[in-house]
Amino acid sequence: MTPIAAPRRPGRAPLGDLARPSRAAAALMVGDTVAAIGFAGGLAGAVSGAAWWLTLALAAAAARAGIAWVLSGCAAAAGRGTVAAARIRIVRAAFHAGPEARPTSSAWVGTAVDDVDALDGYAARFLPARGAAVIGPLAVLTAIAFASPVSAAILFATLIPFVAAMALAGGAAADRSRRQFVALARLSSLFADRVRALPVVLAFRAEEREAARIGTASQDLASRTMAVLRVAFLSSGALEFFAALSVALVAVYCGFALLGLLPVAIPERLTLGRAFFALALAPEFYAPMRRLAAAYHERQAAETAAARLRPMLDRPVPPAPVVVRHPPRLVFDRVTIRYPDADRAAVADFCLTVMPGETVALVGASGSGKSSLLRTLLGLAPVRAGAIFVGEARLPPGAGVAAAWAGQDPLLLPGTIAEAIAIADPAAPRERIAAAAAAAGLEAALSRRPGGLDAPLDARGGGLSGGERRRIGIARALLNDAPLLLLDEPTAHLDTAAEEEMIHAIAVACAGRTALIATHSSRLAAIADRVVRL
Repeated sequence: MTPIAAPRRPGRAPLGDLARPSRAAAALMVGDTVAAIGFAGGLAGAVSGAAWWLTLALAAAAARAGIAWVLSGCAAAAGRGTVAAARIRIVRAAFHAGPEARPTSSAWVGTAVDDVDALDGYAARFLPARGAAVIGPLAVLTAIAFASPVSAAILFATLIPFVAAMALAGGAAADRSRRQFVALARLSSLFADRVRALPVVLAFRAEEREAARIGTASQDLASRTMAVLRVAFLSSGALEFFAALSVALVAVYCGFALLGLLPVAIPERLTLGRAFFALALAPEFYAPMRRLAAAYHERQAAETAAARLRPMLDRPVPPAPVVVRHPPRLVFDRVTIRYPDADRAAVADFCLTVMPGETVALVGASGSGKSSLLRTLLGLAPVRAGAIFVGEARLPPGAGVAAAWAGQDPLLLPGTIAEAIAIADPAAPRERIAAAAAAAGLEAALSRRPGGLDAPLDARGGGLSGGERRRIGIARALLNDAPLLLLDEPTAHLDTAAEEEMIHAIAVACAGRTALIATHSSRLAAIADRVVRL
């Protein structure tokens, strides 16, 4: 069990708008407390001599069993729903993030997986327990007060030091729990980065050094986790002490009152039925708070995760991509591109007009800004000054154009070659995918691989040459019939024969579209209607 922290300053609950399903689970917990009152009443009535009260006790026991069964499913559904909704929002925010705030792959994985998973226990256990911890003890205290006001006063008196002790312990545990969660997130990011860079680590024979680094981070996380558990153990002991003390005091009072051995006069006449009711119900007074304390660490994890999630969720979503129906006219009007923390602008005061259906090659040294200009049309580069017009409309800040795109290193996901090409148009029929692959010059590569288009690929495109990977990118551009085509160094690092074949495929892809090609190749630039040197 983990302590109940001192009251925090008013503020939003961790992604509270995603936790509404937890209200049903909280209502079921309150229903369990009401059933417990009925069970104690049935037993007390039976002890008083009315055997028919056992019917109420049995009905209440059956109700508690049913509530426990429904509660487990309801709480699990609340957790799953909250995590799913949060993960959808995080993934959308990651894809919509502007170029200045786009997360790294490891940060994205840590946010979308580890941080979001922390909301499961928050919605499934902590939120329902928090709602029931207010109403449940109050309902028990009220029911006991009708039977024995003195017993109710004893329970209330033990609650005050319990709350004070839990607040002090909770304040000490909150910071340790937060640090433990941050250490876990840091370890996850470190591990994801090292897995991604595993070929480099192996190439430089750094596996032992990196394994030791991960081991040190793991040991640090284990130490922080043990510190949290120590505080949790102390707070659990305090909770059990006060819970046992309250029940013991009620039992002593009821026993002495029934025997007439109390040293002072009391203003109530206690019967056996009332005493049994108060004693049977006394353990239920602390039950909701026990559930809350057991789930309190879920709150700490969720608050720490929410602190990491909110900056991404609170970013304004960029405008939707601009969709063009015909080959557009492009105008770059004194455009300046500068990335965060860069010493100088990648492109400054750039002006260019591309006519509809024209193919323009952007040629220049590395770092001259060719790729950055293409990225501005995709909404991936920060435009600091100037304006870009697509047709007659000005491109909104942060927005991109729905374009066919082929980069230097096409993204490959686990699947088949056909699925890799179909990323450009998931609804495309098999015939169009095959035609795009053939037009991109992939026939020879497909004939050498068992399964052809259905040949499996791993995430790194194992077995594909650099030229074949770029041909998959060109095939995507052919499959995507967008009237704007953007190509970034599509023939880089290819030999002469492979480059000639690729240039033919690119010429086919450019036909009937407005096309911008960033390249170092004079052969590729030769197929363009115009060459612009940066």
